[in-house]
Amino acid sequence: MDLDQIRALTELMVDNDLTEIMLRDGETRVVIRRSQPGAGPVVTAVHQPMPVAVQPVHAAPAAVAAEPAGQSIKSPMVGTFYSTPSPDSPAFVTAGSRVEPDTVVCIIEAMKVFNEIKAEVSGTIERVLVSNGQPVEYGQPLFLVK
Repeated sequence: MDLDQIRALTELMVDNDLTEIMLRDGETRVVIRRSQPGAGPVVTAVHQPMPVAVQPVHAAPAAVAAEPAGQSIKSPMVGTFYSTPSPDSPAFVTAGSRVEPDTVVCIIEAMKVFNEIKAEVSGTIERVLVSNGQPVEYGQPLFLVK
């Protein structure tokens, strides 16, 4: 993204009284924010590697996979998975952590809203199935609980 494009986006923000614009271009994310109406914009560019799904071109028909033993905690929404409440905090849970139904196990960010996800089951976390910052889909298993 070049300076002329950023200027055009800034003018668009001012003309339409917008407080924030976020764009993604490949692995680059650009966020332009205005703190107050009439205040100058703040531009932030972040280089984030985006996961790439690779699927075989000629795959044999998939066999029915056996469900892993135990229960899984699934994502209740589409969003970004965060295992910690902040970058410098420890993970909510790790393999071996004991959970109860009201235990917060992660945060999923969806449309700039951070949603605490509770275990809703009792047991011990056997495996964390996704990485911090990874996009997740509705119904995707996040944790395996025994």
